[in-house]
Amino acid sequence: MMKKKLIYYILPLLALIACNEEFTETPAVGALSDEALQNPQGVDLLLTGAYSALTGAVNNNGGNGFAVSPDNWWFDVMSDDAHKGSTDGDQLDLFLLETYQFTPANPYILGKWEALYGGENRANAVINVINGIEGEDVTGKLAEARFLRGYYNFELQKIFGNPAFISAENYANSNFNQPNPGPIWEEIEADQQFAIENLPETQAEPGRPTSWTAKAFLAKTYLFQEKWQEAFNLLQDIIQNGPYSLNQEFFANFRAEGENSPESVFSIQFTADDGNSYNGNVGSTLNFPNALGFCCGFYSPTQDLVNAYQTGEDGLPLLDTFGENDVANDYGIESDQPFTPESGPLDPRLDYTVGRRGIDYNGYGINPGKEWVRNSFADISGPYLPKKNVYYAGEDVNMGTGPWGQQYSGINYNVMRFSGVLLMAAEAAVELGDLDTALDYVNQVRERAKNMTYVQAEDGSPAANYNIDLYDSFSDQEFARKAVRFERRLELAMEGHRYFDLARWGPNYMKNVIEEYIDNETSTIPNFGPKTSTFQEHMVIMPIPTTAIDLSGGVLTQNQGY
Repeated sequence: MMKKKLIYYILPLLALIACNEEFTETPAVGALSDEALQNPQGVDLLLTGAYSALTGAVNNNGGNGFAVSPDNWWFDVMSDDAHKGSTDGDQLDLFLLETYQFTPANPYILGKWEALYGGENRANAVINVINGIEGEDVTGKLAEARFLRGYYNFELQKIFGNPAFISAENYANSNFNQPNPGPIWEEIEADQQFAIENLPETQAEPGRPTSWTAKAFLAKTYLFQEKWQEAFNLLQDIIQNGPYSLNQEFFANFRAEGENSPESVFSIQFTADDGNSYNGNVGSTLNFPNALGFCCGFYSPTQDLVNAYQTGEDGLPLLDTFGENDVANDYGIESDQPFTPESGPLDPRLDYTVGRRGIDYNGYGINPGKEWVRNSFADISGPYLPKKNVYYAGEDVNMGTGPWGQQYSGINYNVMRFSGVLLMAAEAAVELGDLDTALDYVNQVRERAKNMTYVQAEDGSPAANYNIDLYDSFSDQEFARKAVRFERRLELAMEGHRYFDLARWGPNYMKNVIEEYIDNETSTIPNFGPKTSTFQEHMVIMPIPTTAIDLSGGVLTQNQGY
């Protein structure tokens, strides 16, 4: 499939260049000289390698192999959206992250650090080779490489707060041991701006960024720095003049038929290939129900998240009171025991996001509850299953199953969707005092949810009491801010964004949310609170990995609080 070319064809390209007639004058595969690559074909080869690093799988991955997943699922586990899943003792390092007992030596943190720097390294390799080319116009390829470097550095920045920046000059001189004196926002902005100015407005191959893609990522970079006007200006341009739109169906964003749709601003092109492919989402291979031949019961939505989808009679979310009453759940109830699902009004996006007992599970039949849940009632992960990352029944193109049930899913990961662009614009509008524009963009997202096809019961009726409507107005800035932030959670839950949203909204804000979440969750899972330590405000960014500091000889310095 064309959408998979960027990753799937890297090995044939390697063979093609390695086996040309001048092979005796060039190094072996894996050690090709810059001179051998200083041509359009060589640039394409290196650029393909830089794209393939988006999966997180790079040479000599260290740390924890599941940590590399670009969908950042394990950061959801550190937020109020998800539990680790499985039994408490399986992947203990992740349990320590979920319960805020981790240290800088945690292998999940190292795994993410190495995966992202591996991607940055590959992007710099492209830039370095292009810098040595004369007589060929490869500006477009350079713009793609700089977009990718900007992407990898943005991820490093939002996760670690104070990463080291490795320039193309550093790369060329093998001078990788750089200090980390502070944020690298300026370097990220420079790469994104170059991409805006030099990428085309359209690309023939899905998965390659356009100038519109770069604008969206620069806007997000501004948003993370609270540069509200700069972000808003770009986002307005994208919304009013760009090529994107909302899919009619919310669920299309998570099915094969909706991949690379007009809602996809930038997506990572996974493929299941022959069913056992490392071009699948290997980092998320554990995050499937413990049933149907799947493995391994990780990444369980929280009761707190489920509660957030409650609505009032007016079809609006319960912004301040959603945690006061739990949506009916089957925690502590075996599958052969009776259970009555929630009858109160719910946002219909819930049942495309969370697998609940008594509701169809992605076309595989009615979820029977505990029978499909791996963890025991003594563990802290609760009764729910993830849905957005699990391919639908019959989607063979995305089905990849390994020898012990692990899933190499081919579902593309939408790094950014147009609904997220609308909500970023709404957020910036609120901070600029433009409440009418914020209302419009939030309501566009809610209107799609209102008019979409709902999950159905076996008799063809709606599977639950779905009730969603639009806001009439935003009464003041405080209410608007709360509504926009809540909408981001409802729309983007279980897509790897929640931890970073909470973090950028401030350490004290995040601490208050996490403390309330722990209290609410413990009312359903009594042993959750006792197993959880206090969230500390410095945890809004991750520590620099101990191994990285040690290997740097002290050039890298640790973030405060760790």
